[in-house]
Amino acid sequence: MNKTYNPAFKARLVQELLKETKTISQLAAEQGIHPNLLGTWKTTALQGLPSLFERRDSLEAVQTAHEQHTQELYAQIGRLTTQVAWLRKKSGLDPDQK
Repeated sequence: MNKTYNPAFKARLVQELLKETKTISQLAAEQGIHPNLLGTWKTTALQGLPSLFERRDSLEAVQTAHEQHTQELYAQIGRLTTQVAWLRKKSGLDPDQK
């Protein structure tokens, strides 16, 4: 059965590795974890570091795209509502028209 570790635990161990006060083997032995697993966590953390600094720009871009998409959808709802009202009126199904 594989053991799972929470992100805070992983982050703490990667921080210890980045301090370079202990080797991967020493830290792995202390924590009862395979050294390859610690190496994988360290690699993942180092690869993810650039995205921490890019988030602000990409978050603003995502928010702008979301707002634009929302505006387009509201415009489409308005057009469709108008079309449905016109079709009801022409078909004689409109309860307001007698």
